[in-house]
Amino acid sequence: MARLSREDRQIALGRLQAGQSQSAIARHFHVSQSTISRLWVRFQATGSVADLPRAERPRATTAADDRFIWLRHLRNRFLSASSSVQALPGPHRLSDQTVRNRLHEAGLRARRPHRAAVLTRRHRQNRVQWGNQHLRWTVRNHWRHVWFSDESNFLLQRHDGRSRVYRRVNERYAPNCVDEAPVHGGGGVMVWGAINTAGRSTLVHVQGRITAQRYVEEILLLADQDAIFQQDNARPHTARLTTQFLTDHHVQVLPWPSHVARHEPDRTPLG
Repeated sequence: MARLSREDRQIALGRLQAGQSQSAIARHFHVSQSTISRLWVRFQATGSVADLPRAERPRATTAADDRFIWLRHLRNRFLSASSSVQALPGPHRLSDQTVRNRLHEAGLRARRPHRAAVLTRRHRQNRVQWGNQHLRWTVRNHWRHVWFSDESNFLLQRHDGRSRVYRRVNERYAPNCVDEAPVHGGGGVMVWGAINTAGRSTLVHVQGRITAQRYVEEILLLADQDAIFQQDNARPHTARLTTQFLTDHHVQVLPWPSHVARHEPDRTPLG
């Protein structure tokens, strides 16, 4: 049965005050007679046809429970909502969604964690040293001569372990929100390419496993001797055969610190 709008309630009230029967008014508005009867009783008791204030649904958690949930997930961002349901002290019967709602109130939402390489102290020192060495490089005089290259594996089937991290906005790269994982792994189609400020190189499809011999014969022959060539520290790139080829052909190589992670933009929240 449809509810009466505020305008219809005023019209129904006017008809009641004019002496029209409740049943006739109910038929006109296609509602039950009890609806018109309650409307009249409400007006006589309150002097208004507006809905009476309704009691809110009692909150399933106390303020102490909310603090427990917030602190637990702030200390370990990779905990699931269901684990907090089990860990909450006292005789509670909460749903996972209730815990998620409390986390949402604190600005914490489940998102896919940023994957980063495992960095040791030496890795971090090398990065700082590399940054200081190239701090004064400019696009006009230096970076425009650099070709940044890499191979990439495109997985034919992505395997998502449903790992989620509860974090706030702008906490994507916070140390306690990053899921550390090995840089290389998986399988699929491998391609090689390079870019610089002027454009990009030819995309090379690498069949099977790449070796130093194949890297030299299929890829490095494309290297521009007048440019600065960048490559990471993968084994085919640092093999003696590769370094000898680069030296013999006078290809200048940009030194590259190990485990340089590539940063991806933050995406729309999942929920």
